[in-house]
Amino acid sequence: MLGLLFFVFVVAIFLGIELISKVPSQLHTPLMSGSNAISGITIVGALIAVGQPDGGPLVTVLGVVAVAAAMINVVGGYLVSDRMLRMFKRKDEGPKPS
Repeated sequence: MLGLLFFVFVVAIFLGIELISKVPSQLHTPLMSGSNAISGITIVGALIAVGQPDGGPLVTVLGVVAVAAAMINVVGGYLVSDRMLRMFKRKDEGPKPS
């Protein structure tokens, strides 16, 4: 079981690197918002892994690391998305003439 999980992890790393390297730089920030949903699913899966009573200490440690990494990704994604959206807001030039 652990070998299969490690295999999926390694394949996900290589697939992620390939996908991100092919995305144009103009699309990185909008895609960050979509990755927040995927990281939310990762958090749920990691919490389920941590809560398994027969998982052992290695599963618990890997689950905690997965929760921490996914939370960093979610928070960073929202911060980047917020910054991007603030770039498109109009700046008030002062009071409007009446």
